[in-house]
Amino acid sequence: MSDGGEGAALARIAAALERIAPPPTPQTDWRAAPAYLWEGEQARPVPVLDALPLDALQGIEAQKVSLRNLCSRLASGAAAHDALLWGARGMGKSALVRACVADVQRESDHLALVQLAPGTLPTFPALIAELAGQDRAFLLFIDDLGFGGDGRAEMLALRSLLDGGIAPRPPHIRLVVTANRRGIIEREDISAAIHERDERDDALALADRFGLTLGFHPADKGTYLAILAGYVAPLGLDFDPEEAMAFAIQRGNRSGRTALQFATELAGRAGKSL
Repeated sequence: MSDGGEGAALARIAAALERIAPPPTPQTDWRAAPAYLWEGEQARPVPVLDALPLDALQGIEAQKVSLRNLCSRLASGAAAHDALLWGARGMGKSALVRACVADVQRESDHLALVQLAPGTLPTFPALIAELAGQDRAFLLFIDDLGFGGDGRAEMLALRSLLDGGIAPRPPHIRLVVTANRRGIIEREDISAAIHERDERDDALALADRFGLTLGFHPADKGTYLAILAGYVAPLGLDFDPEEAMAFAIQRGNRSGRTALQFATELAGRAGKSL
């Protein structure tokens, strides 16, 4: 084959390889959005952070102050803890995370929220490495962490990543984790069964690595109605407490989530958006 023929053949091969090669992974602009979803290999920007106004969250005043202060410190470059939010379902753990970040972002865009999609915890070191050189503070958000089955393996991995690796985590990267299971920080009633004791000890060892732990407890009647009032008052709406309680009983749960659902029902009846 002539040199010209060989050159043409090589060009065709190169073109074919280029066509079948996967496209390069786009680089994430970590300054472009208020929040991101980490999907394991790359991050998807979230242009608008879905968050309620901080004042709309009622019945968790102490928790609001503590987590908002943590977010403010992180955004300003001051020392900040990792945080564990634990307790009753529907009492605003996840909503509070988003609301605190959004509230701080009204003063400074130096803080971003990065939520880890389910199953992406093994890629946590890659995310840390990508964020380490960024000139922005990041609150990494792991929502509804489980502790049974495969969740236990994730718990052990997270424990090591929080405080146990040889490479320090940059101070502008902190974690906030939510969990429904109160047992993660209980220190009594440890089972005599070896495997159950080991699992409980693992959970306690993980909880000990969070500098800030905030408990969320089931709402009593007064708290539930106060939460509901916080949602509907800005809309100029009234509500019947007996109907509100019947709504909660029907769902078997007095919580902030139930109050928001009833407020949505009231707003819909009035032709208003919540």
